[in-house]
Amino acid sequence: MPTDPVARFLAALDPAHREAVGARPQEEQRQLAAAWERELEADDELDTLDELSPAAAEAEAARRVLDREAG
Repeated sequence: MPTDPVARFLAALDPAHREAVGARPQEEQRQLAAAWERELEADDELDTLDELSPAAAEAEAARRVLDREAG
């Protein structure tokens, strides 16, 4: 499992979003990864999901970050 936050964030994305985000400037990728980490830390609902499936919790947090960024 990657330890770099950007690599972990990209791994949590579905393939289409992974490609699109991977094409963005590195600073933007770092900002999204930081928002993703904050989402994982702050949401108690994701903590519960993380106990059942860490990958699912990371994917849900990534989806939320991209949804907020698009909106």
